[in-house]
Amino acid sequence: MVAAHSFDDNPCRPRHFRPPPCAAAVPEGPARRALESCHTRLFAISLLFACVFAVVALRIVEVVVVEGSSAHSHVPRPRAAAPRLPTRADIVDRNGKLLATTLDSPSLYANPKEIFDPVDATEKLSKVFPDLKGPEVYAKLTSDKSFVYIKRHLTPREQYEVNQLGIPGLQFQHEERRVYPDARLTAQVVGYTGIDNSGLAGIERGLDDMLKDRREPLQLSLDLRAQYVLREELQRVVNDFTAKAAAGLIMDVNTGEILSMVSLPDFDPNHPGAPDPDSPGVSFSDRMFNRDTLGVYELGSIFKIFTVAMALDDGTATLTSSYDATHAIHIGRYTIRDYHGKHRVLSVPEILMYSSNIGAARMAMAAGGQRQQEFLGRLGLLKPPKIEVSEIGTPHFPARWRDVNVMTIAFGHGISVTPLSFATAAAALVNGGVLRPATLIRQAPGDGPPGRQVISPKTSEQMRKLMRLVVEHGTGTMAAAPGYVVGGKTGTAEEISGRHYADRKLLSSFVGVFPINDPKYLVLTMVDQPHPNHQSHGYATAGWTVAPATSRIIQRIAPLLGVQPVDEASPEIQRPLMIGSLQGKKIEAY
Repeated sequence: MVAAHSFDDNPCRPRHFRPPPCAAAVPEGPARRALESCHTRLFAISLLFACVFAVVALRIVEVVVVEGSSAHSHVPRPRAAAPRLPTRADIVDRNGKLLATTLDSPSLYANPKEIFDPVDATEKLSKVFPDLKGPEVYAKLTSDKSFVYIKRHLTPREQYEVNQLGIPGLQFQHEERRVYPDARLTAQVVGYTGIDNSGLAGIERGLDDMLKDRREPLQLSLDLRAQYVLREELQRVVNDFTAKAAAGLIMDVNTGEILSMVSLPDFDPNHPGAPDPDSPGVSFSDRMFNRDTLGVYELGSIFKIFTVAMALDDGTATLTSSYDATHAIHIGRYTIRDYHGKHRVLSVPEILMYSSNIGAARMAMAAGGQRQQEFLGRLGLLKPPKIEVSEIGTPHFPARWRDVNVMTIAFGHGISVTPLSFATAAAALVNGGVLRPATLIRQAPGDGPPGRQVISPKTSEQMRKLMRLVVEHGTGTMAAAPGYVVGGKTGTAEEISGRHYADRKLLSSFVGVFPINDPKYLVLTMVDQPHPNHQSHGYATAGWTVAPATSRIIQRIAPLLGVQPVDEASPEIQRPLMIGSLQGKKIEAY
């Protein structure tokens, strides 16, 4: 009998073949070593990832648990971005008052290739910027360029309104704008910058490189308080006498520092090219013209202080010398006469006190043309002044110094200088005889330039006495400021019109020094083409126009500058200024 077995003769039935189990073969030799190396690398990589995940997990725990737990007691603030340093230094006055600064002022530009609807964009931008012309904006937005300026130097409000429009293709570029908080008050001195923040006038131009290279403020010698007073009083003279223009400055006679410098008409440096409602019909070039440093003028009789100082210092005259002013001087086609002359022999003090042209001309002739030219050159009046602005005028004087020139220059005609040059030289006559350069930069005590001795201390003392005499008894009586011992000199010059002098076009000026017994400050005021009014009794001369203004200026600024009022009649004030006898009378200039 045959044993039965599991045999299936159905070929269509699926078969499931399972080979019998067998033991896995373990590699040997090089294969085994390679396998172990792979295991080692895999373990190292796993360990590295584990460390990374552990660090991340710890940081999450720190942020959520540690910092989050103190959220109610201490709210963390985002770290502020480092402030952007301005590219131009601030300008301040001697007391730290801000005169010029730089503010962020973004500019709006467009990429026309990203503007989807130029018409709609133009309409919206025109509403934000009414001063822009629609056709010009549209032309920019449809140009084939990738960058076009729409408007430079936006205000924060304008930037906000542009952002609210949500127009793709409009972007802002960081830029800066120079701002002048006091506007026209220091316009010609501080000056202004262009759209690229480069200096175009005044200190901004004269010290352009310095302002770009420094971070600390530039401190000027100006005193904003004195600047305000001087400008207000000069504007009052212009208004009261319907004058064309005016100028003036205040100087420290012992350091050369300019505390105030004003030129009218002026302008707003924040909007330099804008029309000025206060000066209708006056061009921008005339409003930005600095008459103190750039203008050159025949200053008239205030020049006589140089003639007298020359004669006294060189020994060609003394305080007791006298000159015949009885008759007019005829030289060639010129006639030299006095305005309200005394028609008699005048002493040196009288020549200055009564402002005699004849006496000054004879005094200069006695000294000689060569001595006169050398003396004026020594005072720096025959070359352009040096100061920290670029607007500097060049003096005009004869190429050939003839006798007629000697005579006319003696009383301030035939030579034109800047008011700054005159003030610098006049300061040397009263401060002990030391000529110091004028400056608009504040000087630390003892750091100023040493200066140069141009006249003797004795001559300087005599000039102080004579200038006091002018205010006390002469043509400058209306410049007196009770308590402040003012000395000075008036000057009224006829302006040149064509080839002749116009007797109705005057330049009236006054130089005042206080306190004249111990000089500290010089005030120079000048008004161009004043017209008489009912209060001046038909006069437009310096004694009626700028002399009273100088009195008001001194009374207002002296307390601000720390000058204490004194009793002018006291012996300690009278005695140093006593000048001796005059025409049989004892004249005391105090």
